[in-house]
Amino acid sequence: MQGAPGPDSWEQRAASLQIAGLTPLSTVDWPGKLVATAFLQGCPWRCTYCHNSAILDVRLPGVVAWSTVTDLLRRRRGLLDGLVLSGGEPTRQAGVVAAAREVKEAGFLVGLHTAGAYPARLPDLLPYVDWVGLDIKAPAHLYRAITRAGGDTTTADKAFESLRLVLDSAVDVQVRTTVDPTVLTDADVADLGAALADLGVRDHVLQQVRPDGATDEYAQALARVPRERLHRG
Repeated sequence: MQGAPGPDSWEQRAASLQIAGLTPLSTVDWPGKLVATAFLQGCPWRCTYCHNSAILDVRLPGVVAWSTVTDLLRRRRGLLDGLVLSGGEPTRQAGVVAAAREVKEAGFLVGLHTAGAYPARLPDLLPYVDWVGLDIKAPAHLYRAITRAGGDTTTADKAFESLRLVLDSAVDVQVRTTVDPTVLTDADVADLGAALADLGVRDHVLQQVRPDGATDEYAQALARVPRERLHRG
């Protein structure tokens, strides 16, 4: 059995991150915290309403160096509470574990935005994470309609396995559902809320879908939805 990576290996892994963008200051990416947010490139899913479609392609290189992120944190020590690792899907990249570890060891809090697409990454990552914003998109049987990926329940299986891992870890978590009225009915949303409560979720937030950044096709579909069916988050 191999031992833990040495310092050089950890640094190299963090430096390997493909980072598509960096927000130096955010008050909305982690409730109650002032954070910087790094948006990691690539996602395996193609959700109907995705507003970050420009950063989904896993083949594109990053445009922000990890050193730029750590330099920002050093300059804003005492001003920022921490860093949120967002995406895309940040757990896609193996280097996210080393990055979270480095931020944590530098004295900052670490937040994670994830849709749970890579549950196998979480056991190594969660020990360095203080808060998770976890997207649970729909009841299991409707996951494919939103993510447009995988088999009928493949994506749902991964998302709900990730939810179980996060809940078992006791890391603070907020579960979010962006209500896509082109797929979800009010009954679907109610069923999902009840299922999440049964699993132990205590903080479930419903978010209104927005056409900003989504495809023209989706914006047109959303425009055809009666106004009374739009969830006001």
